[in-house]
Formats: sequence, structure tokens, C-alpha cells
Amino acid sequence: MDNTTYIRFFLALVIVLGLIFALTWLLKRFGIGQNQMGALGRKKRLRTVESTSLDARHRLVLVRRDNVEHLLVLSPSSATVIESALPAPAEEAAGELPSLAASFKSMLSSSQAQPKDTAP
Repeated sequence: MDNTTYIRFFLALVIVLGLIFALTWLLKRFGIGQNQMGALGRKKRLRTVESTSLDARHRLVLVRRDNVEHLLVLSPSSATVIESALPAPAEEAAGELPSLAASFKSMLSSSQAQPKDTAP
């Protein structure tokens, strides 16, 4: 075999591995594929609700644990609790959001319950 064949094989391998690492990083960065179930099928009790950068070294993070939210400021050397024991919003505290089918069904039933005015 020619040396160019080995070089092409090596370059193809590097490109494929680079694409795999880039895709993994993107999925992790945007939180795609994270589910609400933890190890052994148990529901996760802890999750990050929202996070924003304050400056180059500090980050403001809203964490939810058992339907109670905590507001934290994170820095490279410490974590400070700003507010603790905030009640979670009611629509998210109930668990999963209703499915599209359930929302559509409730919308249809509420529109059928209202009598329509058919006056001439």
C-alpha cells in the first residue's frame, strides 16, 4: 500500500473523532438528551432551572431541589446562597408539563362546554 492511503485513513479517523467530540459537546452544552430520570429509574431531585453569567468569573444559578428553588452565585473559589427556600412555580412543581394531546383535549372540551349564540 501507498503512504497516501495511510495518510488518508489517519485524516478520516481524525475528522470522524472530531465530529463525535463536537457533537457530544454541543449536546451537553444545550442540554439535549437530558431526561428527568436518574440512575435505576428514580426521579431526579436536583436540577438547574436557569443560569446566567454575571461577569467573566461569576455566575448566577437557580437550582431546584424537591420543588424548592435556591438562588446561588458561583465563583471559581466559592458559592454563595442569595435566596433559599423559594417555592417553585405551580405549573412546574407538579412535575412534567402536560402533553400536547392532553392540552388539545382540554381546549376542545372547554370550547364545547360554552354555548354558542345562534341568534339571527
